[in-house]
Amino acid sequence: MKILVCISHVPDTTSKINFSEGDTKFDTNGVQFVINPNDEFGLTRAMWFKEKQGAHVTVVNVGGAETEPTLRKALAIGADAAIRVNAAASDGFSVAKQLANVVKEGAYDLVIAGRESIDYNGGMVPGMIAGLTNANFVNNCIGLEVDGTSAKAEREIDGGKETVSTGLPLVIGGQKGLVEESDLRIPNMRGIMMARKKPLTVIEGTEANAETTSIKFEKPTPKGSVKLVSADNLDELVSLLHNEAKVI
Repeated sequence: MKILVCISHVPDTTSKINFSEGDTKFDTNGVQFVINPNDEFGLTRAMWFKEKQGAHVTVVNVGGAETEPTLRKALAIGADAAIRVNAAASDGFSVAKQLANVVKEGAYDLVIAGRESIDYNGGMVPGMIAGLTNANFVNNCIGLEVDGTSAKAEREIDGGKETVSTGLPLVIGGQKGLVEESDLRIPNMRGIMMARKKPLTVIEGTEANAETTSIKFEKPTPKGSVKLVSADNLDELVSLLHNEAKVI
């Protein structure tokens, strides 16, 4: 089985986020980048298929040379090969189109993508890859088993879970639950050394016009000041809720 794991290069959630050029561009200065958490769950599941079923795992990213350390980390975790599509990740459609070309060229049986990336939270790419490649698609995936050319997937739905059966080729949008957080892998020294010898292929992107453009970014409004009320002074609390907060 050939597996392609899509890897997004995203800011660490602990990084301080700023914008430049009139709040129209993300300022990368001083920001540390990591593997998108939803993609990391998918990569770990792919490693299970590699170890248990002998699958061959390739990771792919759309972006510039600055994303290669993230791909190298995925190789150190255990992926067999990496592909970087040398194109700007300008919007969901253009990224999906670049990845769909990689899927078609490599004839992959299973494509594992994160449900969404934690930077732009578009949540569009996995479904568009499936549409562009005529593959089956399961989103919000929290469980996956493959037997031959058949797959059984579990996905999160409103108020519960749904188990579906489908065939390969298959694209999933994975998330937390696809593996346990305790199963996520940290590259060890042996993996880091081996990653240096694994192929990281750079291919030029094809023409793919962006269908959306970011106009402006805004940070959340800072939280207002807090008034502390003694537990013995319920009358003051009621007065504040009624006259200032106006919630009662």
